[in-house]
Amino acid sequence: MKKVYVVGMGPGSQEQMTEKAREVFASCEVIAGYTVYVELLKEAYPGAEYITTPMRQEVERCRLAFESAAEGKTTAMVCSGDAGIYGMAGLMYEVGEEYPQVEIEVVPGVTAALGGAAVLGAPLGHDLCIISLSDLLTPWETIEKRLLSAAAADFVICLYNPASRKRKDYLKKACEILMNHKPADTVCGIVRNIAREGESFQILTLGELKDAEADMFSTVYIGNHETKVIRGRMVTPRGYQL
Repeated sequence: MKKVYVVGMGPGSQEQMTEKAREVFASCEVIAGYTVYVELLKEAYPGAEYITTPMRQEVERCRLAFESAAEGKTTAMVCSGDAGIYGMAGLMYEVGEEYPQVEIEVVPGVTAALGGAAVLGAPLGHDLCIISLSDLLTPWETIEKRLLSAAAADFVICLYNPASRKRKDYLKKACEILMNHKPADTVCGIVRNIAREGESFQILTLGELKDAEADMFSTVYIGNHETKVIRGRMVTPRGYQL
C-alpha cells in the first residue's frame, strides 16, 4: 500500500527529534505541515517538496498530504511535539477514511509537556493531566469543567495554549478556577520557546501565575500539594521515603 507518515518533530530542536522522525523526514519526497513548523525543517531537509497551510486549514492540509501519498510520493505530515497529543494523527485517520488505498503510520515525538518539564526540573513526577486552554475546538465550559476536576483531584496540570492575542485573559481565568481547590502558594512554572532560540523558564506561585505573561509559545505547569522548589527547579516528588 501507499503510505503517509504522521510525524511528531518534538518541541523544536533537531536534538530533541527522535531518530525515527529524522529517518522518515530524510526519506520523504513531500513534507506537509503548518507553515511555522515547516520552516523549522527546511534547512535540515532542503531536498523535499513542502506543502503548507495556515491555521484553521487543517482538514485541507490532511487532504493535500493524502493526495500526495496517493500519487506514490513518500509523504509526511509534520506536527510539533507529538503527532497524537493535540497533533494531526487523529484528524489524519478521520480524513483517511476517504483514502483507503493509503496506509497511515504515526511516528511519536517529544511533546511540549515533556520538553518543558526537563527545563523546569521534574514537575511531572506524579499523576498529571494536560489541558489546552484554546477554545477554538473545545467550548470554554468544557475546559472549565476539566480544570475544576483536575484541581479537585490534585493532579499536576500542564496547560497548552495558555494565551494568545485573542485570549489574553484565559490564563488568568484558568488560575482563578484552579484556586477553588489549589492554594495560591502552589508551585508553578512557565517555559517559553522550548528547545528553540530564546528558551527561558520561570518558577512562581499560582497566585503570581494569575497575572503572568504567556503566549502560544509558552507551556504552563501547576504543581500538586507536594510540588516544591529544589535547587532552583520545580520538583513533584513521587513519594519515595528518604
